[in-house]
Formats: sequence, C-alpha cells, structure tokens
Amino acid sequence: MKKVFSRVQFSKVFGLSFLLLLTFLSTSVIAQEETSEDVVASAGDATAGKQLFNQNCAACHALDRKMTGPALRNVKTRLAEDEGLDKEWLYTWIKNSPGMIKSGDAYANKIYSEYNQAAMTAFPTLSNADIDNILAYTAAPAPAPVVPDAAAGSATSGGESSGGISNEIILGALALVFALLVVMLFLVNNTLRRIAEANGVEVVKADGEKGTPIWKAFVQNQFLVFCSVIVLLLGSAYFAYSWMSQIGIDQGYAPVQPIHYSHKVHAGDNKIECKYCHSSARVSKHSGIPSLNVCMNCHKSIYEYQGNPEGPSAEDLANGYTNEFYTKEIKKLYKAVGWDEENQKYTGETQPVEWVRIHNLPDFAYFNHSQHVEVGKIECQTCHGPVEEMEVMYQYSPLTMGWCINCHRETEVQIADNGYYTKIHEELSKKYGVEKLTAAQMGGLECGKCHY
Repeated sequence: MKKVFSRVQFSKVFGLSFLLLLTFLSTSVIAQEETSEDVVASAGDATAGKQLFNQNCAACHALDRKMTGPALRNVKTRLAEDEGLDKEWLYTWIKNSPGMIKSGDAYANKIYSEYNQAAMTAFPTLSNADIDNILAYTAAPAPAPVVPDAAAGSATSGGESSGGISNEIILGALALVFALLVVMLFLVNNTLRRIAEANGVEVVKADGEKGTPIWKAFVQNQFLVFCSVIVLLLGSAYFAYSWMSQIGIDQGYAPVQPIHYSHKVHAGDNKIECKYCHSSARVSKHSGIPSLNVCMNCHKSIYEYQGNPEGPSAEDLANGYTNEFYTKEIKKLYKAVGWDEENQKYTGETQPVEWVRIHNLPDFAYFNHSQHVEVGKIECQTCHGPVEEMEVMYQYSPLTMGWCINCHRETEVQIADNGYYTKIHEELSKKYGVEKLTAAQMGGLECGKCHY
C-alpha cells in the first residue's frame, strides 16, 4: 500500500524548507554587507587621512619626495610588492617603530640605518582606522602638473590690447601734437615778421613801444636785484640745512637682500614671534642676525611655498611674489647652507650670505635691545613698525635723537610687580607729585645714558 503525504504533512515540509531558504538568504545578505563594510573600512577615507597626515606626518614626510623620512606615495602598495609586507606590519610600525627596531625586524632596521639611525616617532594613539585613512590619502594618484594654456594666455593678452589704448600711447600722441603746434606757431611768427620787414613795417610790442630784453630790464632795476639775491641766499641756506640735517637718517631705506625674506609671510601669516629668530634681543645689546641654521629648523621640511589657500593677491602677483618665487628663494637658502635635498643631509659646501644692514645707529650712540625688550617690555613694532605686514623690510622710524627723547618723555615705565620701580615712584610722588613714571624721570634724558 503506497504512503501518500497528507496536506498537513506537505504544509509542514514546505514551511520548513521555506524557512531554511529565508535563513540562508538573510545570512548571505548580512555576510555580503559585512564584507562590503570591511572593504570600505579598509579602504579608508582620503579626506580624513589628509588632515591626519598634515597633523602627524607632514613634518618629516612628503608624498612625492624624500625628506627626513621616505616619500609616502603608494607606500602600502610598494611595501607589499617590494618587501612582501602587509598592512599589519604598517600598523605595528606606525604605533611602535622603536619596538620593531629593537625586535630585529629586517626592514625596520634597514629604514633605521638608511635615515641616519633616527627612529620614527611612535604614534600609539592612532587607531587602525586612522592609519587606513592615512594610507588612503597616500594612495591617491599624484596631481597632474598644471600647464598654462598658451591659447588662453594669448587670447587674454589680445583682449587686453584690443580692449583699449594704453595711457602711454595717449600721452605720447598728445605730446607729439603739442610739439607740432609749438613748431607751427614759431614758423608762423617768423614768417609774419619777415613779411612785415619786407614791406617796411616796424614790429613793435602790443603797447606800442619797442621791446626791451628782460635780462637788461632786470639788471637796471637795483632793488629787484637786491631782493632776488636775498631770496636766493635764504633759499639756498634753507635747502642746505635741510639736506645736511638728513645725513645719517635712512627712514624708508629698503635694500634688496641676497635672499628674499618676507616678514609678511613669516611674522604675519605664520605668526612666528620676532624673538624666535632674533633671540639675542632678549639678553644682548644687539638683536643679531639669525644664523641660517635657525632657518633650517623649519625649512628642512618646508621645501616649497604652498601659499594661502585663496591664492596670491593681485598686489603680490603684480610684484612677482608667486609660490614659485618663494620656492626659488628657499633653494638659495639650501645652496648657502649646503643642504642636499635628495639625500637629506649637509654636504659641508657652504656659501656666506651677504645680508645688507637696514637699521644702523651711529657709533657714538648706545642702544641696548635687552634693556628695552626685557626690562621695558617694549614691543618690536614700537620702533620697527608693523613688520608683520612688510614684504620687504625697511626702516620704519627715523631713529634720530629727537625721536628717542620724545619716546623717553612719553613712555610710562611699567612699575607693576616691580618693587624697585615702585619705590622710585613713591619717592618721586612725595617730592614732586609725579603721577606716572617715565623714562625721562628715571634719567633717560641724561647725555651719558646714550653718549658714553
């Protein structure tokens, strides 16, 4: 007798099969989603990686050139293909490079020996996801070099020339027309005189009298000659005094330096303190010329000028201050200190930089930077002007004796938290009723203070 499935049994079998099918499909979908999420997570976010790279790596690494450390463009792919190292090796190296060197890892010690036996800074705070983001940024293709469009440039220049006539051409044409008019009037005048003389007509002035030469009339008038001599002597004396009083005053002097240094970029855009470079101003009479080693503290890593994100201003472009210009000046610095960019080391072949001095007091005048900067708490801009806005450094103040005396008379001494000055202020207040203590009241007007 044959067994036949009942409807209830068939329903149970079909329901169980359908349930198993749904379970399999859902498991497959979940697995695919997890796999895709793992791929996305491992790929990393290049945008976030750029920020992490600039914060942690850019001081020693660049993408396409060797610096303190190797170039990092496609570092993950290169290590996998050339050295057989996976991403886990990179995780361990970035988080604990000194530990890998001590463990005897072959490639870690190779890098350590190649780069002057200086271990890379460990970054244990970076997570694997952070490192994936950095690797995603380094894996981005190198940007194509920007080539100026010659056609666009020519079209622009042509538009500018066809858009209107330059002022120089207009002024030249007007000058030519004026000169032609003068020549024509002179020729007409001579022609009319000859015609009149040929017909026996005597040429007279407008008032009907014969003309007298001006120089003869001037010589015959003794009072006019006397007044003219007095005015000439007084004017000559005034101009001679004005000229001689400007000897040694170089206000506005802005010489061209052998290496262009922009205070606007360094002190203005990058907020570098004046006394970082001119460190001797704190403790010495002189502010000092910074050594090139101070420049190399930053420019070992800053090998090209990136400029502001919004690009150079119209004024900078007009003066030729482009990113390429600043980068070329950095190369002059490298040449002067003997820095080999390719191998990241000093060659020992140095060249002196003949800086041109701007601020120069006479030898008989004594000035102490530390006394003013540290004791007097005077800002550098008080004497040197807004250096953070100066593309080319120039002498802002006249630096004359009268200018210094006015400053001593007007500048109030900071007596807060200074028992020495507080005591002097109290004594002066009792004796003379002084409300504020100035450098002049401290003896700042005595000749021996500056002329010793």
